[in-house]
Amino acid sequence: MKYVIRRITADEWRELRAMRLESLLDSPEAFGIRHADAAVITGRIWREQATKAAASADDGLFVAIDEAGAWAGTAGAAPLEGVPDTAHLHSVYVTPAHRGQGGPARALVEAATDFARRHTAYGRLTLGVREDNHRAMAFYRRIGFHDLGMTVPYPLDPTKALCILDCPNFRVGR
Repeated sequence: MKYVIRRITADEWRELRAMRLESLLDSPEAFGIRHADAAVITGRIWREQATKAAASADDGLFVAIDEAGAWAGTAGAAPLEGVPDTAHLHSVYVTPAHRGQGGPARALVEAATDFARRHTAYGRLTLGVREDNHRAMAFYRRIGFHDLGMTVPYPLDPTKALCILDCPNFRVGR
């Protein structure tokens, strides 16, 4: 299957909401918010999030659109709050029907990474993967990310940890 990978538009807040709520039901351990909390976010806030993800100079969200015109996944890049000189990948999700060989996951991560290279001055691009999310960890390693040997507490369960992975050659020659 072929996918169109593009930046979200400001008017796609309903699609953003639907995809985020789906991701939280499908993979609750992969994100830093609970489905119940996201479900009560107002339409105004979703519109603000979509507008920012569509137009911000340093915070972008990308979507994969399948041949039928449906959203198949998302991935974003933004500055990492509180960590100097670092951007991070966030909101990486692919619907179950589009996972695996030929799916859009790699293209989404590449789009978000390229955006961070072009639109931020940060020297590093990282992401956090919960220590027991072996499928995601294997995917990121397969596409070249490497483990920094650092962990931070998982926000929704401090007894779990997020492993921090780094994008090699993010700023070649810097």
